[in-house]
Amino acid sequence: MLTKTRNFFSEVRAELQKASWPWESKDKGIRRYKELTDSTIVVIIAMLLLGGYVALFDFVIINFIHYFTRMH
Repeated sequence: MLTKTRNFFSEVRAELQKASWPWESKDKGIRRYKELTDSTIVVIIAMLLLGGYVALFDFVIINFIHYFTRMH
């Protein structure tokens, strides 16, 4: 069990060393985090678009069901 755990953490460490980290960049200031900020902006825009789509679809479905289930 201890050997498997040690092996797991050594593999994790090896994989993390392969990653590119923003603080290893030679750029200064905010340019150092350009990839991080660009990716964050893309994710925020995607979340807003998806949230708007889901809200619109929910609104349409609720009104559609309400229209056909009214009791008059």
